[in-house]
This record gives sequence, structure tokens and C-alpha cells, in this order.
Amino acid sequence: MNGKTPHLVQYQGSKRILAPQILRYMPRKFNRLLEPFSGMAAVTIATAVQQRAEHYIINDLNEPIIRLLEAVINTSAKLVTNYEKVWEQQFSYGNGHIEHFYYIRDKFNSGEQTPENMLYLLARCVKGAVRYGKNGKFNQSPDKRRHGTNPKNIRENVCTIARLLKGKTSFCAVDYQEIFDIAKKGDLVYMDPPYQGVTNTRDNRYFAGVEFDDFAEAIETLNHKEVDFLISYDGECGGKEYGRDLPEELNCTKLLLNAGISTQSTLLGERNTTYEALYVSRNLSPFITPIPEQLTLIKTVM
Repeated sequence: MNGKTPHLVQYQGSKRILAPQILRYMPRKFNRLLEPFSGMAAVTIATAVQQRAEHYIINDLNEPIIRLLEAVINTSAKLVTNYEKVWEQQFSYGNGHIEHFYYIRDKFNSGEQTPENMLYLLARCVKGAVRYGKNGKFNQSPDKRRHGTNPKNIRENVCTIARLLKGKTSFCAVDYQEIFDIAKKGDLVYMDPPYQGVTNTRDNRYFAGVEFDDFAEAIETLNHKEVDFLISYDGECGGKEYGRDLPEELNCTKLLLNAGISTQSTLLGERNTTYEALYVSRNLSPFITPIPEQLTLIKTVM
């Protein structure tokens, strides 16, 4: 299946825009794609559009996100119907659509973490940015300028994603190292872990940080098993680098992907391009053909 890549909602940190660049460094065909830090699984969806893998494993510690993705793929009609009911309630809610968001948020935090409630919160919250407080409760505010994604648009994208991935996808909400344990030669692991700025803290998307040294050691186990991998990890903007490079012992090639003009720099009256790092495992590195804008942005970490 070719054509436009579907997506559910805006999601901060999503690799939807960068996915076409990331896919350039994947094999044309492979057995399974494993995403240990899936978020909204943008790379899985983009890979499925190009029919590169036979099977997909979607994992994230944020279990309500996983339950949402499972509903998108396996019970799409039910999800869309339920989402439409929640979405339409905001127009007849006695205290207005903004208070309706807080009503659904309170229900979610009280245990009603249904896929439709999760989807509505994502569709309506500020910048699609998932935020949790120290108590583990969803605490992001609504975007007061809009009402969230229209159910008609949700229906179209949900149905397309379901057609791409139904019967080909497994779901779990476990520690990333458990996903590494099941990876085999012939698989590809794509990783978008919490960046180093949130390491050792409660991360607002994944509930827990990923300690740098533990992560690097875990990646070495993939090398030992000859499992190919790609890692999105930090980057640079305006000449300033963020985070440490992964260790040389991992024998990766580091690329910097053009992620566009930084919104933050624009607000400050500047115009700086953000580059996000992509680490390519040693078995994939010999096949890298840089695109022109990357010719001066490649760093070999080996």
C-alpha cells in the first residue's frame, strides 16, 4: 500500500515528520519491526505503509497509549463510535467544552482509562503533549482554541491504520530491555527513548527515564545477537549539541536528520534548524547513502 501516511493526532515527540528520512536507513524487507518506546507508533505505521516488515511489536510503558493503539488496530469501529460520543459531549456540556476536557481528564485519572478517553485527551490537550504529575495522573491542560480532531478525520485514519496493521501486530507495555530480549537476527529495532534531558527523572511520556549507561549496555546485547537497530537520540540546534554521543564501542554511525526550523528559536526572533540524531547499527552502516543535506552531518561513532 502506498500513499499518504495516516496518523491519529498531533503527538509531541512523534517521529511522523522524520519517518521518511528514518526509513531510508531501513532494509527494504525484514522479519519484524520492534518499537520499545513507541509513543503513537509513527515509525511502525510508516513502515507498514511501505510493507517492509512481516510483523510489528509495539511497546510503551504508558499502558493507556498501548491500549489505544490496540483498539485502533483491532477494534477500530468500536473506538471511532466511542470517541465520537465523547467528542460530541463537549458541545452540550453544561460548563462548556473546556470544563468538559477536565471532566474527561478526571474520569481518566480515576480509572476510566478507556481508549476513547485517552484519544480525546490527546486530541484536545496543548500541543499533543502528554504530561503526568508526580502522582502519575494526567495533568496536561486543554488547548482552548480548538475542540480536538473531528471524528470524521479520526475515522479515516483509524480505518487506514487498521487495514495496514491488523493481524500483523503484537502489543505490550513492559521495560524496553524485555523487548531487546525477544529480538532476533532478521528483526529491526527502532528506538525513540526519552532524551537525555529527562534521564533519571519521571519522563512525561514514558513515566520513567532511561539511564544512559544502562541503555548503552543494553544496546550492546543487540550487537551480540546481530540484531539491526536505529536510534533517535538527542541532536543539536543553533550549533548547540544536546546529550552525549553513544559509546564508540557500539560501532554505530551517527546521522543528523533535518527536523525543520525550531519553534522555540522562532519565538525568540531567531531562525535555527533543529537536527535530530539517528544512530545506525553496524550491520546497516555500510549501506548508508547520505542524502545531499547530510553529507557534512555524518559522524562515525566507532
